[in-house]
Amino acid sequence: MSRPIAVRRRMLLLATLLLGPPLAVPAGPRAYAAGPPGPTPAAAADAYWTPARMRAAEPVRTPAGHGTGATGGAPTADPVPPSHPFDGIPQVGTFFWTDGSNTGRFCGGTVVRSPHHDLVVSAGHCLRSPDPRRHLSFVPQYHDGLKPHGIYPVDRIYLDQRYYDLGTAAGARWDYAVVRLGARADGAEAEEVTGGVDLVPYPGYRHQEVRLIGYPGNSDTTHPKPLDCTSSTHRYTSTDPAAPGDFLEIACAGYIGGTSGGPFLVRDFTGDALIGVIGGYHTGGDVPDISYSSYFTMDTLALYLHAVRGDTPAGPRQGMPSPS
Repeated sequence: MSRPIAVRRRMLLLATLLLGPPLAVPAGPRAYAAGPPGPTPAAAADAYWTPARMRAAEPVRTPAGHGTGATGGAPTADPVPPSHPFDGIPQVGTFFWTDGSNTGRFCGGTVVRSPHHDLVVSAGHCLRSPDPRRHLSFVPQYHDGLKPHGIYPVDRIYLDQRYYDLGTAAGARWDYAVVRLGARADGAEAEEVTGGVDLVPYPGYRHQEVRLIGYPGNSDTTHPKPLDCTSSTHRYTSTDPAAPGDFLEIACAGYIGGTSGGPFLVRDFTGDALIGVIGGYHTGGDVPDISYSSYFTMDTLALYLHAVRGDTPAGPRQGMPSPS
């Protein structure tokens, strides 16, 4: 492990102690409120999300960027590393839900290590909309209409309050979400089944080998398999006054609409570590070959700790207009 990563690890430990150690939260199985006899949330989700419905789902709708399959803007002049479809890895999967028009939607997410083994990190713009989200569930390593590790209903969604208040442009620096999952139908938690990756705040901007995984899809194509690409990242400072901030930038070919929420992964001494998710600047970028991520900071760690504790999530403020 390099010295910078080791320093950041110590920072993570210190921050955890200052903000309240997640391990202090009593561990145990998720308890659901009593109700009339019927299928568990996981069983209902499993029955609803058939291979046909998953294949028919469309990318999440956003004002601009990867979420809409936007193709405007100028591509990089440097050679762009290619991407290729593959069957995925257990820790990375797809959220599925139906919107207010009963259209199936999807967006990527990554299982991160946590005390209760039930947290996934995605892009904030995937889950910020106040529109109804029915049958909202997570399928690890989704590919070819399959659910190889089962399906997990969503319990709670944690976004930074500033992202709700400022919107996807002005709030682009906080375009990430931590999602708390319910157990699989047999009671297993997601991380117990798939394993997880480390969530790393302040990872630095320059990395020589970053793995980018995303689930593509638009009105002209299905998304049977995720894309895989390895490239380098660097710092991008926004020149758009409407979307200020510093972001991770990566060049990988073919990351069209639908890849939002997909992970930026690097190797560390425990395996893989998550340093970003496709989103941030223009909800992930304006061209298929250049993708962005918000920079993970103490704000990201605080959101993670709120999810670990099961705190009440932030949400849109009543009476305030919802910026795009």
